[in-house]
Amino acid sequence: PKTTQSATSEQLPPYSPHQRRDSLAFAQIQTQTEQTDRHTALVSPLRHISVTSPFGYRRDPFTKRKALHNGLDLKANYEPTYAMMHGEVIKVGKDKRSGLYVTLRHGDFTVSYCYLSQALVTEGYHIRPGTIIAQTGNSGCSTGPHLHLTLKKDGKYINPAILLNLIKQTSMSNMFAENTTNPET
Repeated sequence: PKTTQSATSEQLPPYSPHQRRDSLAFAQIQTQTEQTDRHTALVSPLRHISVTSPFGYRRDPFTKRKALHNGLDLKANYEPTYAMMHGEVIKVGKDKRSGLYVTLRHGDFTVSYCYLSQALVTEGYHIRPGTIIAQTGNSGCSTGPHLHLTLKKDGKYINPAILLNLIKQTSMSNMFAENTTNPET
């Protein structure tokens, strides 16, 4: 008879510290969204998502040196930006690097929306998923109009793609549930 062994930690490929932190953060975000009410708990920050520059090391377009890109760049041309989760506006500001930005707190996480042309919320404002918080733009140290999205947990940058993947996963589940009928018995 054929026997199988369960995988041990020695048999699994090693995680980098970033992958481990991001996967733990993903699990916590997923748990938080599952604990909310039946209304949409997580929505896309833009109507259409197209990543133009991912999170991670890349050649900086200004210095031409390899540097950590601390967020995701999403294709956007002066269009509405939506809050992705329930939360609170903790900062609306402007600096040379990020330009005009809005930072939202969602429990243990913060999400910053950068390079905006217009902020439509003020600090202290409580938001729901889908609330229009800003308009994308080309402010700050930017190569053109887009949305730069950052995600932090405990002050450390993590890959915002985990949110976009969860949004995609959730929307696919919702589409499946809406298209499935329960036969009456």
